[in-house]
Amino acid sequence: MRVSNMFKVTTAALTVAAATAVVIAPNALSQTAAPRPARYDMDVGTATGVGIGSISLSSILGGGNNEPRKELFLRLGSDQVATGPHADHFMPEGARLGASVPLATPVRAPDDEERVPGQRPNERPRGRILIFWGCGAHAPAGQPVIIDLARLSAGQVPPGLFSTTVPRDRSVTFGNSRTYGDWPNSTSRAQVRAQSSILGAHRIAGNYSPDIAFSLAQDFMPALNATGTAQADQSTQLSWNNVAAATGYYAWTMGFHGTPGGDSGDMVMWSSSSSRQFGGGLTDWIAPSTVATLINQRVVMPPSQTSCVVPMEVKQAAPDFMMGNLYAYGPEANFAYPPRPANPRTAWHPIWTARVRYRASTSWMIGGPGAEAATTPNPNCRRRRGGLGGVLGGVLGAPAPGC
Repeated sequence: MRVSNMFKVTTAALTVAAATAVVIAPNALSQTAAPRPARYDMDVGTATGVGIGSISLSSILGGGNNEPRKELFLRLGSDQVATGPHADHFMPEGARLGASVPLATPVRAPDDEERVPGQRPNERPRGRILIFWGCGAHAPAGQPVIIDLARLSAGQVPPGLFSTTVPRDRSVTFGNSRTYGDWPNSTSRAQVRAQSSILGAHRIAGNYSPDIAFSLAQDFMPALNATGTAQADQSTQLSWNNVAAATGYYAWTMGFHGTPGGDSGDMVMWSSSSSRQFGGGLTDWIAPSTVATLINQRVVMPPSQTSCVVPMEVKQAAPDFMMGNLYAYGPEANFAYPPRPANPRTAWHPIWTARVRYRASTSWMIGGPGAEAATTPNPNCRRRRGGLGGVLGGVLGAPAPGC
């Protein structure tokens, strides 16, 4: 009943609010604004799982196809405090999510910490991590950098494993908001569909922020599709389609070389960056201005580049299994109300701001078990136990390679 009452707000009021919201440049909020406005983040993604060597990530997970999957991540933050906080995002009809989706307020901060891939909380790490980077048939001298996990404490992330120069850009978090809500969440069964579109008018209404309204002219980005070709020298040629509106590309792979006992072994990581850059904001949504800086630093590949060679030493170090990811960073739209004054000396106190970011991504497998082996494992095969040897088995829920 609460949602239906909100939905009865007149179309005229929504139209006026949306018309007065203006698109602003990414740095437009640098003008002094007090008190702090309500903030809204909308991350929009298009994801695919693309096969290499007739094996796809989706087939390993039992999906059976490589249809694009559309993603929406919504976050609302405010300095207001409300008893029984609630908020809803009212969607265009083309979104196929019903009249609205609820922005639920969690009872505690979501777990967003970075840890060694596949490691459980408080698990003592074992094995080694071998780190490579850069596109080319051969890894440059000085690679790989080797991290011995046995020398680290349980739960400790190895220094330098993840990027410190590209932090996650989250203007709205549980920690920086007195009241916070997000979607997807456990209170809603709504799911974004392959046919969903976000073009049109959007409105966010709740009891701890003013009404936020804007209209989107940019829909989900086109699907990103990648192919890989094994070269005679054991390097891997990665190629992908040129995605409209992409501002830059970044690729990384993770694999391992297990021990005969299947207990632990070497984790192998590679990224397309010309310097040692992993994780952090590189696996998130990134503003176009930041992407442009990272392209100049040769951390991100330019939008004109559609191929990269994974060095042969990476595959040699991880002969059992490799899983890769490729990101196409996209545009960004910013809105605020009231509009920023043309005169920079005029005081400006927006009551809300909103940011919409876009991205396309794809995942693949290089080597490893075939689709048949993944769905019908050998009953005599023992699953890998903890440590790096069981990382990908634990992540994918699949038996150890070769089973």
